[in-house]
Amino acid sequence: MQFGIFSVGDITMDPTTGRIPTEHERLKAITTIAKHAEDIGMDVFATGEHHNPPFYPSSPTAILGYIAAQTEKIILSTATTLITTNDPVKIAEDFATLQHLAEGRVDLVLGRGNMGAVYPWFGKNNQDSVELTVENYALLRRLWDEEVVNWEGKFRTPLRGFTATPRPLDGVAPFVWHGAIRTPQVAEIAAYYGDGFFANNIFWPKEHYIQLINLYRERYAHYGHGTPEQAIVGLGGQFFIRKNSQDAVNEFRPYFNNAPVYGHGPSMEDFTSQTPLTVGSPAEMIEKTLTFRDYFGDYQRQLFLVDHAGLPLKTVLEQLDLFGSEVLPTLRKEFAANRPATIPDAPTFAARKAAKAAKPASGVEQATAVEDGSAAGSATKGAGA
Repeated sequence: MQFGIFSVGDITMDPTTGRIPTEHERLKAITTIAKHAEDIGMDVFATGEHHNPPFYPSSPTAILGYIAAQTEKIILSTATTLITTNDPVKIAEDFATLQHLAEGRVDLVLGRGNMGAVYPWFGKNNQDSVELTVENYALLRRLWDEEVVNWEGKFRTPLRGFTATPRPLDGVAPFVWHGAIRTPQVAEIAAYYGDGFFANNIFWPKEHYIQLINLYRERYAHYGHGTPEQAIVGLGGQFFIRKNSQDAVNEFRPYFNNAPVYGHGPSMEDFTSQTPLTVGSPAEMIEKTLTFRDYFGDYQRQLFLVDHAGLPLKTVLEQLDLFGSEVLPTLRKEFAANRPATIPDAPTFAARKAAKAAKPASGVEQATAVEDGSAAGSATKGAGA
C-alpha cells in the first residue's frame, strides 16, 4: 500500500490573515512540501495540471523534475495530466525524460480535467473529450511500446516512421493511472489496458465512487487481467488534524468556508460526513481512513490533499509531521493486516522492470490492436450507455 499527498495547486487567500501567496511562493513551497513528504516516510507526491488562475501548476514535469533532483525515494506523479488537450507525443517524451532523470520513480494520472474552458485554449472542443481521451491514449501507448510508429487518427496530424525520444527507461514505460470523478468511460479505458484506476473521491459521496470502482474491477476481469479484486485502485482523500479534535475543527473552519474548491456549499460537518475529508484528531483520521477498504475493497494507493484552501506552509508541514508520527505507522500496519496474498502490491518501476525481464512480452499487440481507438472506443460507448 502506497501513501502520499497530492496538490491541486491552488493559490488561495489565507482567510485568517487576508494574505494571498504569490505564484513564486507557492512553487517554492510545493518543493518544500514534497521533500518533507519524503522525509516523513510517504511513498508518493503528485501535482495537478491547470492552465488558469487561481492555480499555478501548468507544467507538472518541470515541477517534478526540480523535485526529483532534491529527493531520492519518493515516487513522483501527477494528480492529473490532461490527456485531452496535451499532445500525446509531448506526454510520451516529457515523462520518459522525467523517468530517466528520476531513475524510474515516475508515474502519472491521466484525466480529462474539470474545466471545459481549457479545450479551446489548446485548439480542442470539449464535446470531443471522450473521443480525445480514447484516441490520444491509444497513441501514447504505442509511442512508449513501439520504437517506430506509423499512425493516423482524427485529432492530430499523422505520424510516419516516428520514434519518440528518449525511449522509456530500461524499456519500461511509466505506469499509468486513469483518473475520474464522474466518467465511466475512463474506468473502461483503464480496465481495457490493465492500467490503474484512480478515484479522486474528495467531492462526492462514497456511493458514487463505489459504482465507478466496481465497474472498473468488473471490466478489468472481463479483459483478462486478473480477478476483480486484483485490479489496481487508487483513492484520494483529505485531512486536517491536530492532537485535539476540537482544535482541528476550530482552526480549519475558516479555511474550509473560504476554499474555492468546496467552500460556500455544504457545512464542514456535512462535508466530512459525506466525503473522505477528516477534520479532527489522528485517531479519528485513522478510524475514517480504514473504512475506505470496507467500501472499496483492498486497494494500492492512498493520496491525501493537504496543502490547499490558503493554509500557510508552516501549517502544512505541521500536518505532515503529525501524520507521519501518529497516523502513517498505524495505517501501514492496519492496511497490511488481513490483506490477501492474491492482492497485488502497488506498481513500482523496480517491480515492473523485474516482471518485464521475467516475461519479455510487453503487451504491444494489445496497444497495436487499438491504434485508431476503435476497440476501446467501442467499449467506452457501451460503458457510457
